[in-house]
Amino acid sequence: MKKPLIHFLVVLFLTIFISTSICSGQDLKLTEKAVQDTSVMYKDGNYDGKSQAKYIYEPYWGSVHLTLENGLFTEINFVIRDSSLHETFDEKYEKHFEANPEYIQQSRNDWKGVQTYPKKLSEKQNINKIDAISGATWSFNIFRASVNEALKNAK
Repeated sequence: MKKPLIHFLVVLFLTIFISTSICSGQDLKLTEKAVQDTSVMYKDGNYDGKSQAKYIYEPYWGSVHLTLENGLFTEINFVIRDSSLHETFDEKYEKHFEANPEYIQQSRNDWKGVQTYPKKLSEKQNINKIDAISGATWSFNIFRASVNEALKNAK
């Protein structure tokens, strides 16, 4: 008499366990739209961050403005400023390197990064899942450090 009861309870437990696992898998498919950094939940709001990253001996500062809604990045604005020339790093910044073709190309690569990294963060929703564009590591490091500074206030 005890044996059928034990078998019934084992079957019941396995049925509940399997159905819970299947339902959990379906829930994950519904939330594939955006994958938030699961280790930290951020508060909704507007956040600003500034950083030089590891380039503390250069006059460049990254500045980012983030808007979070429902725990997701909905607006991301990023610029790099040259504090010695009081100028924004943009597509015209290469004029400062007229005699150096390598620096001109570097400037173009990093300008592409400045334009691309906010879009990538919007898509990936996690700064740690973004890779640097080849040739644009400088702008990537400044972007990542600026975002991390902004997110310190969003935890």
